Amino acid sequence: MTMVMDRHRAGWCPTGGPTHLCVVDTDVDIALAGGVVLRGHLDLPAGAAGAVVFTQGNKSHRHGLHHQYVAHRLQLAGLGTLLVDLLAPDEASEHRNLADIPLLGSRVGQIGRWLSAQDETASCRLGYFGAGTGAGAVLWAAAEPDSRVDAVVSLGGPPHLVGERLSWVKAPTLLMGGSADAELDHYLATRARMRCPSRLVVLPGVTRELDLPGTLDEVAGLASTWLAGLLLDEGAGSPGRRAS
Repeated sequence: MTMVMDRHRAGWCPTGGPTHLCVVDTDVDIALAGGVVLRGHLDLPAGAAGAVVFTQGNKSHRHGLHHQYVAHRLQLAGLGTLLVDLLAPDEASEHRNLADIPLLGSRVGQIGRWLSAQDETASCRLGYFGAGTGAGAVLWAAAEPDSRVDAVVSLGGPPHLVGERLSWVKAPTLLMGGSADAELDHYLATRARMRCPSRLVVLPGVTRELDLPGTLDEVAGLASTWLAGLLLDEGAGSPGRRAS
């Protein structure tokens, strides 16, 4: 897919397919408990009925570019996206914070509640997308008793670190991992422990770096199909706001 990006033309999503005018395209500050403020970027296509929180659990430039690519694919499908770092700059310098799944998962839940409280997204169904340490964080957040998330995508990372909470996740969940990833056995064990509707996709020959040609495009397509199908389909069942 060819992506043409021109941030000087504020309000427009990438081209290369059916386009949607982004009526919201802005940096945001998200105030959390304890005085922590996280930075994020919110894009909302016109008429978006769903919005997806993208969790960036580390500062890898490659990791960020992957998230941006997948986010633009979701925007083309009509979904809003919120890309956010789970750690403030001073917190990210502490290595232990990068793998603190309970901390990161708590942040995801707070960000989801923040997004649902904004006027522009209050009526949107909520999705989570996490990769790397963010993959475990979104599952941790989805397992919260008061979670209102409607769909989850977990790519790579250490989902097994969520432990017994995996069985508490209610939102339909797509797990993706590479066959050459050392964590593959953990993906299999993770799905076996989940009670929610779920799917596991094993990407042949792929490592956690998504380094084979075409892999990122495949990941973006799978994520877009899963999330759009659950967040934009009026008839899809969900444990989140539609069930309340």
